[in-house]
Amino acid sequence: MSKTVEAVFDGEVLRPDEPIDLEPNTRVRVTIEPAAPPRGKSKSFLRTALSLNLQGPPDWSERLDDYLYGGETPEP
Repeated sequence: MSKTVEAVFDGEVLRPDEPIDLEPNTRVRVTIEPAAPPRGKSKSFLRTALSLNLQGPPDWSERLDDYLYGGETPEP
């Protein structure tokens, strides 16, 4: 049996949003994954892209298709 359950962590325990059909003391495996990103903590795409410190040729934006899909390579 596998089921996805939404729950809230109250600081001590996880509280399911709806009843779960399990006998008391049944062992389960729990994978924690936030249901939605925390509000006010998300980064903008630009901030994330800048933090990557990407390196590339000066004409990267003008010839992106060439670099991605194998066009002509500029001579050094």
